[in-house]
Amino acid sequence: MFSDWNHGNAHFLRGIAAELIARENDVQVFEPVDGWSRANLIRDHGHEALDDIERAFPVLHSETYDTNAPDIPAMTAGADLVLVHEWSSPELVAALGRYRRDAGYHLLFHDTHHRAVTQPDQMSRYDLSEYDGVLAFGQVLQHLYTERGWARRAWTWHEAADTTVFYPRAVEHSDGQLVWIGNWGDDERTRELHEYLMEPVQRLALRAHVYGVRYPPPVQQALAESGITYRGWLPNHCAPSVFAAHSMTVHIPRAPYAHALPGIPTIRPFEALACGIPLVSAPWDDCEELFTPGADYLVARSGREMDEHLRLVLSDPDVADSLREHGLRTVTARHTCRHRVDELLEIAHDIGVRSAGTEKK
Repeated sequence: MFSDWNHGNAHFLRGIAAELIARENDVQVFEPVDGWSRANLIRDHGHEALDDIERAFPVLHSETYDTNAPDIPAMTAGADLVLVHEWSSPELVAALGRYRRDAGYHLLFHDTHHRAVTQPDQMSRYDLSEYDGVLAFGQVLQHLYTERGWARRAWTWHEAADTTVFYPRAVEHSDGQLVWIGNWGDDERTRELHEYLMEPVQRLALRAHVYGVRYPPPVQQALAESGITYRGWLPNHCAPSVFAAHSMTVHIPRAPYAHALPGIPTIRPFEALACGIPLVSAPWDDCEELFTPGADYLVARSGREMDEHLRLVLSDPDVADSLREHGLRTVTARHTCRHRVDELLEIAHDIGVRSAGTEKK
């Protein structure tokens, strides 16, 4: 709920929780009281930031728990289905599995990261022997869990846009030509940020802004030298208005998603396309055919091709309008939290959740 600092998965999970509630399901959300994202948000922006998020999502509420002594019986009381995110500790994951034997709830593990590829030893510590299966946000990840024997079953469950928040907004004023909303990325896309963002902006002399966290001072300096204004953290629910004030945006995937985990776009392209902003992407392999490259967004295979695409979007209104309309249509038709809840309820029914999709749960 409040994990809005360098935690893109929280965007999707808020949308899923809200959609389940809208369908009259009884949803309880738990997050660690000392969670990394929440703690950094409070450190940098104070408790006022939590109040702002609560106002933005009035139907959502969460309970905090002590990571050293989680009250699992209380947290799972009356539950038919429990979803456990992969940033939970291995100890909590195992404890929820053990308690499930007596409590009888169904249990799914939700993986939305590249650690299964980049840090397999870390992920192998998770005991999923009592889990019904894994929700993985890409087919490659899904297959890894079953091939390595980490889980009995796994399903692909891509992220998607919460279209109650992400939708086209009226343009009140123009703030710039290009915007990128994304966090630094732990050095996982340093070269790509230079090639596909900083250098094209500098060559084209664009009015550009970057929002995100964890940018070290040398990178902030490099942004400034490229003519990019760095604006720091942006509450995710404010992103649609920022998109509306700019002519276009870019997608720059982290290296693991561009190379080792094809087919996983992460949350940002879904959100951008849902807002109807033209998108130009650095290379990634849409092998699962979520989108139509060239129609939903343009793909730049080099920095110079990024120059060409950005110049085209700015100079040709017909191209810009076509990208807006096609991308928005694709997300609305296939990639909303409503669609993902439909998929989740089908999986829940498949594993034996009797009330899935028909009664409160």
